[in-house]
Amino acid sequence: MDTDRITPVVLCGGSGTRLWPRSRAAAPKPFLQLVGDRTLFEGTLARCGDEAGFAPPVVVTGRAHLGLVEAQLPESGAKDAECRIVVEPEGRNTAAAIALAALLLPEDAIMLVCPSDHHIADTQAFRETAFRAAALAREGWLVAFGIEPDRPETGYGYIRRGEAIEGPGEGFRVERFVEKPDLARAQAFLAEGGYSWNGGIFAFRAGTYLDELARHRPAIAAEVRGAVAGGHGEGRAFHPDAAAFARIVPESVDYAVMENTDRAAMVPAAMGWSDIGTWYAVREARERDASGNAARGPADLLDCRNVLVDSDGPRVSVVGLSDIIVVVDGGEVLVTSAAGAASVGKLKGPSGG
Repeated sequence: MDTDRITPVVLCGGSGTRLWPRSRAAAPKPFLQLVGDRTLFEGTLARCGDEAGFAPPVVVTGRAHLGLVEAQLPESGAKDAECRIVVEPEGRNTAAAIALAALLLPEDAIMLVCPSDHHIADTQAFRETAFRAAALAREGWLVAFGIEPDRPETGYGYIRRGEAIEGPGEGFRVERFVEKPDLARAQAFLAEGGYSWNGGIFAFRAGTYLDELARHRPAIAAEVRGAVAGGHGEGRAFHPDAAAFARIVPESVDYAVMENTDRAAMVPAAMGWSDIGTWYAVREARERDASGNAARGPADLLDCRNVLVDSDGPRVSVVGLSDIIVVVDGGEVLVTSAAGAASVGKLKGPSGG
């Protein structure tokens, strides 16, 4: 394997209940065309194409979504033939998922960990940031993308930027990671400056990550090694040993490694990023008319502002409303205010997620 290139490690799964009724357990958010004409998973792979200097990807997913992953991989070619799919027996959060991929790569491979369900509007800026992060990763840093904030967001964790790191990469030490704040703290972060959103995108050497995981979470590191040692391959898919993997205590890469290591760094990233976590975020990411409206499927909007309609069939007519979201999927209908979109995942109806 060419370790000079960056290996995308695409984390692919989840249920996306906040995007019900379109996103469900059987077809979650990564595999839906929510922005543009690609699914979010397809968009993630396209950003990390070999023409831009990336190595074949490693996709980490669950058994339930293996068919969806295989169906949405690009048309067969030399690069895709080398793609690896790691099939988790069950979800054990991101620290273990990333370790699975790391153990299947050379120690010197530079991993670019990418969630598969994000939207990035500026592909070139993403790639430039990735190569800056990779330069730092080669020096032994564990690098987070620090998303430039444009509003006092309470739904994301934050990164407090520390001193500049001399040398390649144009990065900074991480002074600290900050939990999701309340509105007052988020407003203070924005006013003070020096804070970025933690978008869950990371770069590091495979060996460096495994060393830090073993240092801070030795039990997770040992069980993942056991799961890989007892695993087996089927074509381009790799199946870890289920019994060993089941013993892993679930923990995110943030808690297990990034908040504990003394080698945490960040690179600023201004690339039109959105986690597409709610229907409000979908509305903001889509093209809208002069009144801020966006419609997909048959819709009539009269005297409306900032209305999103997404229908897979029935015509939706909206008159004289603002900041409303209407989604129709089969026999399910969602109507919410934009402000209420973050609470969709709390619905007790037949969400399927």
